[in-house]
Amino acid sequence: MTKMTPTPFHKLLIANRGEIALRVIRTARAMGYMTVAVYSTADLRSRHVLEADQAVCIGEPLPAQSYLNMDAIIEAARQTGADAVHPGYGFLAENAGFARACRDAGLVFIGPSPEAIIAMGHKAGAKKIMMEAGVPCIPGYQGADQSEARLQSEAERIGYPVMIKATAGGGGRGMRLVSAAKDFPDLLRSAQSEAQNAFGDPEVILERAITQPRHIEIQVFADRYGNAIHLGERDCSVQRRHQKVIEEAPSPAVDAQLRDRMGATAVAAVKAIGYEGAGTLEFLLDQQGDFYFMEMNTRLQVEHPVTEAITGLDLVEMQLRVAAGESLALKQDEVVFQGHAIEVRLCAEDVDKGFMPQSGTMLLWQAPASLRVEHALSSGAEIPPYYDSMIAKIIAHGANRDEARRRLMLGLHQTVALGVTTNQVFLESCLRHPVFAAGQATTGFIAQHQEQLLETETLACERAVAVAAVLLFETSNERPTPGGLRRLAHSLPVGMSLEIASALHKVQITQSGTHRFDVEVQARQHVIDLVELTQHKARLVVDSVMESAAFLRDGSQLLLHYRGQPIAVNDQTRSAAERATNGEGDGKVRASMNGRVVAVLVAEGDQVEAGQPIITLEAMKMEHVHLAPVSGRVSALSAALGEQVTLRRVLVEIEAPVAS
Repeated sequence: MTKMTPTPFHKLLIANRGEIALRVIRTARAMGYMTVAVYSTADLRSRHVLEADQAVCIGEPLPAQSYLNMDAIIEAARQTGADAVHPGYGFLAENAGFARACRDAGLVFIGPSPEAIIAMGHKAGAKKIMMEAGVPCIPGYQGADQSEARLQSEAERIGYPVMIKATAGGGGRGMRLVSAAKDFPDLLRSAQSEAQNAFGDPEVILERAITQPRHIEIQVFADRYGNAIHLGERDCSVQRRHQKVIEEAPSPAVDAQLRDRMGATAVAAVKAIGYEGAGTLEFLLDQQGDFYFMEMNTRLQVEHPVTEAITGLDLVEMQLRVAAGESLALKQDEVVFQGHAIEVRLCAEDVDKGFMPQSGTMLLWQAPASLRVEHALSSGAEIPPYYDSMIAKIIAHGANRDEARRRLMLGLHQTVALGVTTNQVFLESCLRHPVFAAGQATTGFIAQHQEQLLETETLACERAVAVAAVLLFETSNERPTPGGLRRLAHSLPVGMSLEIASALHKVQITQSGTHRFDVEVQARQHVIDLVELTQHKARLVVDSVMESAAFLRDGSQLLLHYRGQPIAVNDQTRSAAERATNGEGDGKVRASMNGRVVAVLVAEGDQVEAGQPIITLEAMKMEHVHLAPVSGRVSALSAALGEQVTLRRVLVEIEAPVAS
């Protein structure tokens, strides 16, 4: 019998933020552990800070100065008496230096050993280990010679299309798909630069690009006594820019025989390196049913809830038990899969503007009560521009895939997220699309169907304008009376000008009864009966159909959630003549988002051409280059390198030449 080597702990510090920290706190508290949160100055009032037993501020908002500051985190553990550290799902979870620093400080690190992280965290080294263990790998190049000439030569040997991948890190950074030899030098330099900035290491590997693959990952667990199991697969094929958008378990492309083969391969791989804890082996599955190792994530994944849903297991609990020195509580033949689960990542981003990250105040947040929702949100919560754009995960479980998909679509439809633009409607469009519904989505799904996924319904927009007009009219001069409704009827029509997404809608509204309104929008008549009005909810009969709408009045703006869509409505009725322009053609470069200035490409007095890059902002790990709207001379420069700027702030002014 194997001798137990326990490493007990009593107080757990979570070295991460937001929903990740809350997820770990929930299980740790259920197991009887005290918890410690760490936070940046931007997160002082965040839910994870308020819900932990203790919390320590570890620096300024930028990640490198706070959540990636290993010394500050170790010191926070010392201050509070924490004797274990859970790194969450981010960079520190796969940082061998951090795992070693925890060990050296006498802290139990909830994760694999530094040696295992090093072995599997470097893509080139991991691929070599996997090949030696008999794991099928994608043909490619992972050599030490990183010269451009050698890499281009290897790309030609492999054959285009070729994938360039940073050897360190993950999350799609340092990855470029090269379709032709002429594009290789520029894309190589771009990948190396991004890898250097993100991971401090420009090294890359090359792999043959597999067209239209599935992205399949296998969840594994191992203890320090040589026991290892897999918990089935997750299908993470629906991606954008190599970032996962929708995940599900099991995969619609994997049958029981393939699951056994992939699972056995993953278990053999972790046993080969003496792995301990939770891990994920990621594979590409081609159209012929062959699978190839891509990389191993030596941590718990963001998408682990779908595995929990179909197995009934708490993966964080398993992590904590293994880290404390317990052996795995179940054997492979005791793992049972039930039903189907799908997860979507709700992100603060503007889909219509190229998925640009958004930040600001979530003025009204209501999560669907019937589903599992992992989040750290509340009405009035700030979403800062410094961190990842994912703000919530919504997970549905059903007896089969279609039931899980229906439940998730309904839950998304019911989710109220007003004040910060999100990808909510886009996610529902993905779930509704016939290709996804049929279980046939590959990694090219979004790129191939993006035009369809972005389509909107004009009639619903018309009705939304009519509903918004009624709510603005009804809340314009007084608060709702008890029961929520005004008592007087006004028979004279009132003209309104409502702006939605830069489009102005002329509206005529007539109160034809005590609670009845006739609303004309775009020459189309709508009849609306207001049944009930409370602080943030209205019950209405719209064109003979009773339904609900959530809303929040903020001055002249109405934030409306209607028929599953969040809509921002600006009442321009009294200020149409004074309405601000959108800035096009006036020579002013305005910030397209809240963010940090990472590049200033001009100086006062410079002559610029329309379309020339002027200034670059970074928010939520993405950069956005701002271009000159007109040709002319830079007359004012009001943003400095490293400065945080707010949405719509004027950064640069360009004076166009006066026509003679």
